[in-house]
Amino acid sequence: MKTLPLLKIAAIVGSLALAGGVTAQTMASSTSSASAPSSSSESLGQHISDGTITTKVKAALMTAKDVKSTHIHVKTRRGTVWLTGTVPTSDEKTRAQQVVEGIDGVHQVKNHLKVSEAGASQ
Repeated sequence: MKTLPLLKIAAIVGSLALAGGVTAQTMASSTSSASAPSSSSESLGQHISDGTITTKVKAALMTAKDVKSTHIHVKTRRGTVWLTGTVPTSDEKTRAQQVVEGIDGVHQVKNHLKVSEAGASQ
């Protein structure tokens, strides 16, 4: 029974390591690029911030006791967080949004979570 918390911790650590690797790649490619970024591209600081927000959201959803986050996908762009995937109940859909809204840096949540039919019939 102690395996699940250990898996959650391992997933969080892995997410943080992945975010760090993406940041390092972005920094390396932006310093080696000869051309300036276009006005429509996001800045390096914005990219790091969105990656950090995504990591915080995933960690918060994993540790929330009243949300089953294994089928929730998170994407962040300029402080707006999109939640997609499935949850067992409408209460968990609402609770997932509340968890995300409480995270620093989140300006808006687009909750596109679907309630699974198996969870809806229970």
